[in-house]
Amino acid sequence: MLKKEIRLNYIQIRKRLSPEEVNTSSEAICDFLRQLPLWDFEYYHVFLPIIDNNEVDTQPIIDQLRSQGKKIVVPKVKNSDSLEHILFEEDTSLKKNHWGIPEPEAGDEIPVRRIDLVFVPMLAFDQKGHRVGYGKGFYDRFLDSCRADTLKIGLCFFEAIGEISDVGPSDISIDYCITPQQVYEF
Repeated sequence: MLKKEIRLNYIQIRKRLSPEEVNTSSEAICDFLRQLPLWDFEYYHVFLPIIDNNEVDTQPIIDQLRSQGKKIVVPKVKNSDSLEHILFEEDTSLKKNHWGIPEPEAGDEIPVRRIDLVFVPMLAFDQKGHRVGYGKGFYDRFLDSCRADTLKIGLCFFEAIGEISDVGPSDISIDYCITPQQVYEF
């Protein structure tokens, strides 16, 4: 399937999820994460969900990381094609951008090379670890600039689909994907 078709389909499927389904599925994803050996790093990049789009709620992950004294980094749109990565403290003030994404109003920018693990938002993914997001390319450009050993972990409400047919050279694959039902390793 083409990314455009997948994107349109999964945006609609995700919109139909109830708040209870989003909450239950987000908790199940976090439960799987707790079982994995992912907690020995220092800097964790966590996306903040667009609530109106029924994205995975990452607050349980943030709470887990904070309880372990880890450094949490969140994205902030810098310009039309890139992100900044801001240290997310408990007192960090957030404001929604024009896409409805909560972002820090201010904070210390963390160099990409310091980030050890990235939790990646997505709409869908395939059996090879290719993902479909909203199509703006922010995360592909960001992930391409990460260290080679930075872990890339997708969080998705849905299971893997058949092959994404139009994967391009700028599309960055993920290392793992966590769904409410299982862990995929690529």
